[in-house]
Amino acid sequence: MRALIARQKSEFSAINPGVSCTCFDALAVAPFTTGLGNEHPLENGFAFLNPYGLPYLPGSGVKGVLRQAARELASGAWGEPLGWSENKSYWMKVGKERVELSVIDVLFGLESGDGDTAHVRGALSFWDVIPQIKGDSLMVEIMTPHQSHYYQQKPAAGSVSPHDSGSPNPICFLTVPPGSSFTFHVVCDTAHLARLTRERAAGMSELFAEGETHWRSLLQHAFEHAFEWLGFGAKTAVGYGAMRELSSKEVAAFEVARLQCEWVDRTIGEIATRHKVPSSRIDDVIRGKHLAEAWSAIEDEDLKRKALADIQSRWQAKGWWESPPPGVASKAKAMYTTDGK
Repeated sequence: MRALIARQKSEFSAINPGVSCTCFDALAVAPFTTGLGNEHPLENGFAFLNPYGLPYLPGSGVKGVLRQAARELASGAWGEPLGWSENKSYWMKVGKERVELSVIDVLFGLESGDGDTAHVRGALSFWDVIPQIKGDSLMVEIMTPHQSHYYQQKPAAGSVSPHDSGSPNPICFLTVPPGSSFTFHVVCDTAHLARLTRERAAGMSELFAEGETHWRSLLQHAFEHAFEWLGFGAKTAVGYGAMRELSSKEVAAFEVARLQCEWVDRTIGEIATRHKVPSSRIDDVIRGKHLAEAWSAIEDEDLKRKALADIQSRWQAKGWWESPPPGVASKAKAMYTTDGK
């Protein structure tokens, strides 16, 4: 799980950050479940990423929720549309046909109706989301549908009318527990976006221009609406999949927790005890030479790599990695960067 998340972050950082991509970090405030409709011997399935066996939210599911959020904002029923609109203000030629597009069509793609021949790919693509599971284990939830004889019209139950003398059947299903974190990666094909918006109605703002109608600003509003009102995954109508956006400080704290290595915690404690360092000055141990020397002496290369990732994340959370304090911290940083290559 941690390796896949790290791989996603590494690949994402190489896609011209700040220009053609953006990401949103969220925390689940309710259980999250996905893929209940998948075929499974126990009736209720679950979306596991093959071949890793980890729960995931497909990018197509993220796109569907964001499209719905954009539509709701554009309708005006939720207050200000915040730049979203379903007016056909853009157009392009597809073969000999002129296809009219709204902002939603431009970013998410044109959903063609039955018999239509015009199909337009949207400028945005959404990556699969790998939850960072709190506690590293899933939860089991139970739903107990009553009056199934009525819903499924089973005469064998004695009646196909609803009544309270039936036998409810408890059904177990898997969920990701509340407190788990989710990172949504979105990539914009800026060249394609430029093609889609080349022909536009007078007065329409450029989706590349800074402001409320910039594609990143529009997406920010759509995510905020989705977090507050829609949720992600399955069973959102009864509260599952509810999330809230994380602040930058919370994201940094989660990053530290994700990279946390037991060896680092244990070694910091041992150094603090040996040198009688009070808890109020534990930062001196984290940036000190004793921890760097202990790390340098690790022979297990895998453990050494994990420990360095943890130490680096703790330094970055304090702002030391890029600008280490003069003295001992600078010498420790030199050991990490020289021996860590």
